[in-house]
Amino acid sequence: MKLTQKYLDELTYEVVGAAIEVHKNLGKGLLESVYHECLKHELELRKIKFITEHKVPLIYKGKVLEVDFRCDLVVESCLVVELKAVQEMHGSYESQVLTYMKLLNAPKGILINFNCNNIFKEGQKTYVNEHFSKLPKN
Repeated sequence: MKLTQKYLDELTYEVVGAAIEVHKNLGKGLLESVYHECLKHELELRKIKFITEHKVPLIYKGKVLEVDFRCDLVVESCLVVELKAVQEMHGSYESQVLTYMKLLNAPKGILINFNCNNIFKEGQKTYVNEHFSKLPKN
């Protein structure tokens, strides 16, 4: 697999599609952990590789610090996925995704909130950083 902007966009489409499928079957109102388990299963069905509860390293001035940052999913080693099941999205969730993207050198991230009426319209947001803009388009 060659990492390109097009590949990441297609992968994002697949992951959001998997989240929509989970939401279509379960609806809103459940715990984040339930959606997490179902999304993992849906990604497996689609043969999409991922790491769950990936420990995010924090290196500060050359020293690896022991912190307990865990990203919900890292898909195909290049896409950060953070899951929520909350009434209201806060800016801190966006900051969390962007920080994980930075620390993992991931070019793209998705924030998905399952506590919504429509994942596609209101329940997901994608982010890119400087790593994405440096990738070839195709």
